Amino acid sequence: MHKIADIEIQHDIMVANSKLAGKNQKILDDADVFSVDVLGAIGSGKTSLIETLIQKMDHNIGVIAGDVISKYDAGRFEQYDIPVVGLNTGKECHLDAHLVKHAFGDLPLESIDLLFIENVGNLICPVDFDLGSHIRMVVISVSEGDDTVEKHPLIFQNADLVVINKVDIADAVGADQDKMVADVKILNPDVKVIKSSLKTGQGLDEIISSIESFMKQ
Repeated sequence: MHKIADIEIQHDIMVANSKLAGKNQKILDDADVFSVDVLGAIGSGKTSLIETLIQKMDHNIGVIAGDVISKYDAGRFEQYDIPVVGLNTGKECHLDAHLVKHAFGDLPLESIDLLFIENVGNLICPVDFDLGSHIRMVVISVSEGDDTVEKHPLIFQNADLVVINKVDIADAVGADQDKMVADVKILNPDVKVIKSSLKTGQGLDEIISSIESFMKQ
């Protein structure tokens, strides 16, 4: 009996979050803001990638930085003199649509055309929580191991863009980057997968062009 009650509560939470996510996307659409939910494990390079995109992309960019304690990553983004809101999740291991909606009130949406939402660093908790973003970009690194995709299938099944990062150290950590690409394609045959290295610049232009292609759709 308790087990059934738990499932019903979880279902209600998911339904409520989905409704809020739909409202979030309408707010963004009405403001002509394109949003990217950036997901990935701690150390995958999410923050560094967003920093690089801020510097390289010719758009008015804003960032929502979500983390258990958000001030560290938020501070990194603030140095680029762009609108930034930090969202502290406390004990929660993911952002949800309700938290993101509150962040909108602290952002000048009218002066932003591209919004990055950096989710909390893990590959499990954020899967079921739609934020109302237009696309989900999942960032993983070869340093996490070339079995990372196999161990976390759900997040890749729901991804619109996958970045396999730090490929310049693949040999050093004994990771097969091509296997990681193939594993993603098994789960999500149509998703764009980009091998990247922020150190060498590999894949960066392709990431930018992919995001801009989604923006035009």
